[in-house]
Amino acid sequence: MTLPRPAFPGPDHDHGRCAADAIAHAEAVCAKRSQKFTPIRRQVLQALLSSHRPLGAYEVIDELARSMPRPAPITVYRALDFLMENGLVHRIESRNAYLACAHDHDESAMVAFLICDLCGSVGEIPAAPLAKNINVAARASGFAPKMSVVEIAGTCVHCQK
Repeated sequence: MTLPRPAFPGPDHDHGRCAADAIAHAEAVCAKRSQKFTPIRRQVLQALLSSHRPLGAYEVIDELARSMPRPAPITVYRALDFLMENGLVHRIESRNAYLACAHDHDESAMVAFLICDLCGSVGEIPAAPLAKNINVAARASGFAPKMSVVEIAGTCVHCQK
């Protein structure tokens, strides 16, 4: 039996390995879907992998500008759109920011984001039962949901210590 991945990696985790695994996951997803993992898409994902905090598009641009000519915003937004469409990045609505995702779940799998108010890290947990209850309640009121995002603010396990 494999233990579930912690929602918040420990401060002492091997972040280089973490980022490398996420890039390998992205390469595999793109290969499986016959999608091109272009250099700019890779660079945008690597910028998002610089930490476990979500970054706004202009923060991604600033991160990229450290190692290459400053990309145009439209270039970064197109890369972010591609990465989101392929489940490699999530948009954190309340922060207007993006978070890299190395989890292997399909597009229909609902997740909830745990957002630490102190350190800014974001964890991801499965939320299928919650999604089912939300959809049932919405449909019972005559509403036809197409997308829901669950974001929960609080304090991560590391900041509580």
